[in-house]
Amino acid sequence: MSVKFKDKENDNVYLTYKDDSDIPDGEHVLIIPSYQGKLLFTQHKVRGIEFPGGKVEPGETSLSAAQRELFEETGGVGEIYHYIAQYNVERTCGKSFTKDVFMVNVSDLEQQLDYHETNGPLCFNDVSEIPSDRMSFLLKDAAILQCLERVMEIGFYKS
Repeated sequence: MSVKFKDKENDNVYLTYKDDSDIPDGEHVLIIPSYQGKLLFTQHKVRGIEFPGGKVEPGETSLSAAQRELFEETGGVGEIYHYIAQYNVERTCGKSFTKDVFMVNVSDLEQQLDYHETNGPLCFNDVSEIPSDRMSFLLKDAAILQCLERVMEIGFYKS
């Protein structure tokens, strides 16, 4: 299934649902993790509370980038990663990009001395529990919210 959105810059976003038989090949990753029955977020030092994610580094697979980003930003150690979606943002100004979306159950949070560009992990039952003044604009993004809805739809997480 494929869905088209407009983002906050009015650029086209094309979201396609995936499964574990598909090969993730995006330049960016987004992880929708759960930990002890709650959604696991990170607090970006500039943007606010959001799901962990980031760029795929040279020589790295999308899956290994998801594992690295989850650990760097939350200390989270994931069990089985499931590939659930990919979306492409076609920029009219700037560089277009593709993002792979994974869901994972986190088995452990390891305390980090440095969470890179974040302040570490936070857990909430639902996005609606996050105060709007602390929420990253990314948690208001239609594609990301659709991915979260998909995670709930396939039974990975129930709020």
